[in-house]
Amino acid sequence: MDSGYGRSVSGNEQTSNSRMGKKPCHRHSTQQIQQLEAFFKECPHPDENQRQQLSRELSLDPKKIMFWFQNKRTQAKVQRERTNGSTLRSENERMHCENLAMKEALNNIICPTCDGLRPREEERQCNIQKLRMENALLKKERERMLNSYSSMKGKLPAFLQMESLGIGSSLSVPRKHFFGQGTGCPPLDTEQIPRSSLNIPSQFQLREIQEMEKSIIIGTAAAAMDELVQLLKIKEPAWIKSPTDGRYLINRNSHDMLFPKANYFKASSARIESSKDSAVVAMATTNLIEMLLDPNKWKDMFPTIVTNARTIEVIDSGRLDGTLYLMYEKMHILSPLVVPREFFFIRYFRQLNSNMWIMADVSYDFIKEIQDASSSPSWKLPSGCMIEDMSNGKSMVTWIEHVQVYDKFLTHRLYRDLICGCQAYGAKRWIASLQRMCERFTFSMKLTNIPWHELEEVTYSAEGRRNLMKLSHRMMKDFFEMLSMSNNLAFSHISELNNSGVRVSLRQSSGLGQPNGLIVSAATSLWLPLSPENLFNFFKDDKKRAEWDVLSNGSPVSEIAHVSTGTHSGNCISIIKPYVPSEKNLLMLQESSIDSLGAIIIYAPMELQSITSAVNGEATSIIPILPSGYIISSDGHLDHNGTGASSSTNTSNSSGSLLTVAFQILQGCNTLSEQQIMESVATVDSLISSTVQKIKDAIECSELI
Repeated sequence: MDSGYGRSVSGNEQTSNSRMGKKPCHRHSTQQIQQLEAFFKECPHPDENQRQQLSRELSLDPKKIMFWFQNKRTQAKVQRERTNGSTLRSENERMHCENLAMKEALNNIICPTCDGLRPREEERQCNIQKLRMENALLKKERERMLNSYSSMKGKLPAFLQMESLGIGSSLSVPRKHFFGQGTGCPPLDTEQIPRSSLNIPSQFQLREIQEMEKSIIIGTAAAAMDELVQLLKIKEPAWIKSPTDGRYLINRNSHDMLFPKANYFKASSARIESSKDSAVVAMATTNLIEMLLDPNKWKDMFPTIVTNARTIEVIDSGRLDGTLYLMYEKMHILSPLVVPREFFFIRYFRQLNSNMWIMADVSYDFIKEIQDASSSPSWKLPSGCMIEDMSNGKSMVTWIEHVQVYDKFLTHRLYRDLICGCQAYGAKRWIASLQRMCERFTFSMKLTNIPWHELEEVTYSAEGRRNLMKLSHRMMKDFFEMLSMSNNLAFSHISELNNSGVRVSLRQSSGLGQPNGLIVSAATSLWLPLSPENLFNFFKDDKKRAEWDVLSNGSPVSEIAHVSTGTHSGNCISIIKPYVPSEKNLLMLQESSIDSLGAIIIYAPMELQSITSAVNGEATSIIPILPSGYIISSDGHLDHNGTGASSSTNTSNSSGSLLTVAFQILQGCNTLSEQQIMESVATVDSLISSTVQKIKDAIECSELI
């Protein structure tokens, strides 16, 4: 008997086993098994020495110990696999149940557009087939239009003779021709400006543009250029002519089929404004391009529309034959009752051929956060202009405006027709403003003689007159920037003034070019039953100025110097001598202007010494100036002929003019008590109220509210 076995084997059993050809089965004792399992937990793979040690301790053959460990490892592996299999089967069953639940949910899903059940497979296939048929019809129509344009090539204007609708191959021009000897345009200044010094409102937090994102920006700009080229090239069916005033508007159905895209604003109060206009402007193409590429000159070119413009970043893609900017623009016109519009957008400027350029603008979302929503949210769809050199010092400009506006702040009733009718920010206003400023620039280059008055000795040179025009232009820009009234007073005592329609603002003078102290600004807008032209002539009549101008003190004024800025007699800069006995050296610098959409009269009191220094060539930026004035525009209504405001003074006619009156007064000290502020506000409010009443009396419409 072997003491290492669990029990003894009798001779009969040995004989029986030997007869059956089987080896005898030897069982380990409970103690042996416990020690082996304890060692297995510590070391599943014992080496030769460990097996010899176990053999001595347990009185077992080393081979049997080796076999036991092999069997134990196999048994543990089978057990693990069995456990894992059970877990996987449970997980598989759970996922199968979830899959069935998701299929059931998909079958019962609700369409967010029509609030109906999701179409069944048969209906979906039918819809797909219908879309394929419509797509095939559109492709045929597109091919027909392209063939029609190709057959007419040579009979069409130059801007319609483009080979294809894309912006690749046939429209591609080497980059060296865009800036440099080929066009005479100035080189591009790619110096980057720190974002902290861009003078962009603090409520906008701009995120950084990563290098990988620039390819998306390039693609967005290229798609916008492609769409703008097509909109410039085709007429019907993308454009329709308004039967009321003849303006060209985008046909929404045709446009959405040609350029399908989702609306940026989902609210019901969002609307789309579109318009197109073209005209010849009196400026060489190279000079015009230079002004459109520089944000400061862009703002100078459109002072009645753009109050702030900045280049945030210049994107040099290396793949576009043009120039790509990220820009900010704030637009505000007409009245403090009109909410400003602010855009962050991509500007892509490209030369198509030797005498044609296109500027495409499209909004891009690189705002991280908006802390304050004081302006009207706006989204610029592909817009811009095409410039064609006419080789006679003039350019043909075709302008397209296409924006989506979320009317978060309901447009004031006075300006609702004008703004919602695409007249306030439409293409026609951009073209009219561009024509007017180009004409002003042309006149500055060929100034005529000033009448012989007492200022002849200081305004004799043409350079002096140009300097005077620069001073007047700064006066005009300061006036329009003031109209945004961004710093409205929030005192409870002023509620009565606000109810009366007068908007009040208080600001600290910003230093150079402004008088030192606190400035109180006030403005109001009203409707008058005169056409813009008749109302402008009323303000320009020196004999009637005493009827409305408080500075004239009820006496006639005299114009002592005059510089023409346009062919219309009302487009001029004047130096006016008001009748103020106590101020013998007090003069007024005034600029007046009129175009097809409205007029302005802006003036500022100045001392004789300041005007003399300006026309003698001294820097105009240091001369303090505090402008006030009037803005005249049509009311957006159409008369029976569809031509806009009527010239009749009959109040029964709904057409007339919208007049904005804005004054500024200076407080000598930098800090004022609340009582002093209220007195200043009352003073400027009284000044506006009395002036408005005098104007109504003079044009015999005092009964108007």
